[in-house]
Amino acid sequence: MKNVLNYILRIGISLLLLWWIFKHIDTEQTLTVVKSADMRYLAVAFLFFFTTYVLTFYRWTLFIKGMDLQAPEREIFRYFCIGTFGNLFLPSAIGGDAIKIVGLCRIVHHKAKVVGSILLDRLSGYAGLVIVMIIACIFGWEHIQEPGILIPILFVIPGTIVVALVLFNEKIYEFCCRIFDRIPKIKNALMQMHYDIALMKNHPGHGYGGIFLSCLSHVCLALLSYFIAVGLHQEVSVIHFLIFFPLISVASALPSLGGLGVREVAAVYFFGKIGIESGTAASITLMTYVFMVVVGLIGGAIYVTTLSAGRVQHPAPDPGAPASGG
Repeated sequence: MKNVLNYILRIGISLLLLWWIFKHIDTEQTLTVVKSADMRYLAVAFLFFFTTYVLTFYRWTLFIKGMDLQAPEREIFRYFCIGTFGNLFLPSAIGGDAIKIVGLCRIVHHKAKVVGSILLDRLSGYAGLVIVMIIACIFGWEHIQEPGILIPILFVIPGTIVVALVLFNEKIYEFCCRIFDRIPKIKNALMQMHYDIALMKNHPGHGYGGIFLSCLSHVCLALLSYFIAVGLHQEVSVIHFLIFFPLISVASALPSLGGLGVREVAAVYFFGKIGIESGTAASITLMTYVFMVVVGLIGGAIYVTTLSAGRVQHPAPDPGAPASGG
């Protein structure tokens, strides 16, 4: 019941934010702009969006290999697809991660490492986000002088550094886990996950490769929003999108339905700083959401069409399980 109420609350947040946006924009003007969109630029934007999914899939496989998890790439791809589909309906932009964890655990039987691969995947995503944003800020310093832009940037960068320190420093991590002293089972599981994540030190190439793919994916996300804006006849500079879209991506992780509503409010706020009308700003991220729906449905279709093949594959035996007697 608690999960249902939480889900309803997140849907309510998304609907409330969307209602607030559409109440404060000129709907007629927005529809006119959208109807006159140049489909060539929107097609280019969709290609960049699709590319981000290709990059994030290979990023996750890098961390799975770096954690010494033995899983067929076909199965990894299947659960990546259903996770993409789940992101359309599950709370927040990270809802599909739970599906990927449950699915992959059916194959490798090492939950701590599977969770670790997801955490590292997410952390590398934020690391790439910060790197792209820092480089963009260096080249576009004159565009971020306003406190309303600079303050969110200064929150995101230290936050990523703190998370990295907690995950990779055993003493800090163990100190944070003391809140679970009265629940030793949870504490031991968290510590085991830390030790599994530490295995990545033996595969630094996988870690650096993951961060590099993250940087590419965030550049693609910024470019897709830029081409949508150009397709909506906006005269803008790409540097603004390299600075703003990482911040919008962070906002989309807040409680909502797949980031819907939160993402649009953030877009209206940041793109408004460069003179983009509120309705057009919201349209940019709503079109991105339409792309997400299309790719998510494709992912769901791929999962369903490979479901019967996946069922006949027998999971690898759990090395920790006792052998059955005759």
